[in-house]
Amino acid sequence: MKIVALIIFSSLLIRVSPIAAQTPAIKNIVIVHGAFLDGSAWKGVYTILIKKGYHVSIVQNPLTSLDDDVEATKRILDQQDGPVVLVGNSWAGTVITQAGVDPKVVALVYVAALQPDKGETSNQWLGSQPSDPSLRFTAPDKKGVIFFDRETFHAGFCADLPQVTADFMNASQQPIVGQCFATPVTEAAWKDKPSYAIVATEDKALLPAIARNMYKRANDKITEIKGSHSVFISQPEAVAQVIIDASEKK
Repeated sequence: MKIVALIIFSSLLIRVSPIAAQTPAIKNIVIVHGAFLDGSAWKGVYTILIKKGYHVSIVQNPLTSLDDDVEATKRILDQQDGPVVLVGNSWAGTVITQAGVDPKVVALVYVAALQPDKGETSNQWLGSQPSDPSLRFTAPDKKGVIFFDRETFHAGFCADLPQVTADFMNASQQPIVGQCFATPVTEAAWKDKPSYAIVATEDKALLPAIARNMYKRANDKITEIKGSHSVFISQPEAVAQVIIDASEKK
């Protein structure tokens, strides 16, 4: 009887295995940072995800043009050994919208991020509502590079972080070429792939009303989190959970 039962159990395993192989868990997470900071700002979310067994890669954007940032993202996508959840915040929402057409990308996560359509620019959305007074940039230098205004950085970019943290972020700003915001995207990956979006309800840089308009148009699965434009730093657990949900397609 034991031998017969073993044969029956083995045959069931053979039948079930191909089904399991068709729906692998998504373990690869690629995160793309936005303007005025670098990938190290995502350390909190990174730590949470790797402790849960995810393979997390962080793109370091040059912030010199949309094409350059898309190319930097593609280089990291090329290194992945399977399906990827592609995550972007702020300006990087525009980057993942275009880079996300890569066949390895199976889901997109917009974290207080821009989400333009094909042919649209970031500036079109940023200018669709009156801006908050704390959203101010420096005048472009001779190469067109801009910084977030030093005096309003804390209030406009990361008001829910301690002053000492905001001061360091301000001092280590990664500037962006202003023309990036005026460059239209050539692809819109969210039209064909599941998209998840986080509205930071106290965001001064990407107003919640603008974010909701973009995300509703794209039919994203929307999560609202109390936080500033730097919500992924102030609320890493909540942001990580949205990424996990995207990996499980919840």
